[in-house]
Amino acid sequence: MSHSGRLAVTLLCVLSTISCGAAASSSGSAPPPAWTLQWSDEFDGTEGSSPDSTKWAFDTGGNGWGNKELEYYTARPQNAQLQNGNLVITAIREAYTGPDGVTRNYTSARLKTAGLFSQAYGRFEARIKIPWGQGVWPAFWILGNNIPTSGWPACGEIDIMENLGSERSTVHGSMHGPGYSGGSALTASYVLASGNFSDDFHVFAVEWETNAVRFYVDGTLYETRTPSDLPSGASWVFDHPFFILLNVAVGGNWPGSPDQSTVFPQTMLVDYVRVYGRK
Repeated sequence: MSHSGRLAVTLLCVLSTISCGAAASSSGSAPPPAWTLQWSDEFDGTEGSSPDSTKWAFDTGGNGWGNKELEYYTARPQNAQLQNGNLVITAIREAYTGPDGVTRNYTSARLKTAGLFSQAYGRFEARIKIPWGQGVWPAFWILGNNIPTSGWPACGEIDIMENLGSERSTVHGSMHGPGYSGGSALTASYVLASGNFSDDFHVFAVEWETNAVRFYVDGTLYETRTPSDLPSGASWVFDHPFFILLNVAVGGNWPGSPDQSTVFPQTMLVDYVRVYGRK
């Protein structure tokens, strides 16, 4: 999911591949024994409470986030709260005016660990049940913590899971950096053999090494990226700590706007987020 300034993302990125997967497992599997847990949130707090503020901060605002998105991100419990051991991010169709005076016709939430947790390399994993519908855009991603000084895309971005809500059986894994961002990102798609991602929970992960990033859905490897995949002269900018983001956008350059077929509210349920390091 892009940061402000990201180029318009097209569905068919220049360095894309497609992988078809088996029917999904509804439960998370243990990581390989080479990994040890470094950070996690199991979202087991008080029912109806906001996410743990020692682990998550909110991005708020309705400025389009560089993608011409249509939602206003709030920190309200209506848009993000804990329920039944899950983080629930809810996109709502409603007229909302923020404290900055910006009015939008949708609200949602965008959470980040910036300033609270970041890590270079490791296994970043989440078990998520995603929403669906034309114009709905859920994502689990990580972003270089040097973005305040380096800017985007020089800071680097790894999209562990993005979904266009109109493509219910497909998710995308992408990497953005200088010279390979937006419509030119390193990207691939994973397609379920049957069913939709919104039907159940699925485990989305990357394993990030010094010179390789591997993308997984439900334990199946479907994409590997190394510096050899970069355009000539481009820099591999995945060598410093990244922080985590979870959000549900509405509309934007890539998914397009909701239409009469889109049902609201839409919810993304996150069972856990876990980050591992090498033993």
